Amino acid sequence: MFEILKNYIDKSSTITIFVLTILSIYFIITMWIFLYRYFALNKLNSIEAHSLKKLSMGRIKNVDEKSMLFYYLNRVLIPNRAIFDVAKKSAIKDATSGLTALSIIASTAPFIGLFGTVVAILETFSNLGTQKGSSIAIVAPAISEALVATAAGILVATFAYSFHLILKRKSYELSVLLDSQADLILAQKV
Repeated sequence: MFEILKNYIDKSSTITIFVLTILSIYFIITMWIFLYRYFALNKLNSIEAHSLKKLSMGRIKNVDEKSMLFYYLNRVLIPNRAIFDVAKKSAIKDATSGLTALSIIASTAPFIGLFGTVVAILETFSNLGTQKGSSIAIVAPAISEALVATAAGILVATFAYSFHLILKRKSYELSVLLDSQADLILAQKV
């Protein structure tokens, strides 16, 4: 495996290596954002679901102390929709951090990969022009090596887009939990 990778890198141009390096960095960033945000959102959703459960069962009159809403509710005498909206917006802003980066990576990675492929194919045809004989046996391996950049770009984009949607759904779940708690607390005050 490492021998194949070493041979590929030795045959690749500087631009192809540069493109694959950028895509590797993109992939690392994608994985880091996803893992960090996924576990953080799972923890937040668990806390808010527990708080909602206690509220709906009548065990408590206010949100749990671990809830994201507690900080805001603890500072007002009478809870109102405005304070809940501010708390929710703040929570969702924090919960969705990293989604823009995943969006950018998902949309640009295929183009970066395609750029690497086009440059590699141009170099291949340029080199073929200087050789006397050219056959499919010479052209096919060069073109297949050039397509690695496009495949890498599509792979990175697929992960980034999928992770973006998963995190967006987790953020939506958090939003619903916060809204449900706010509705229960406001209903108690009426």
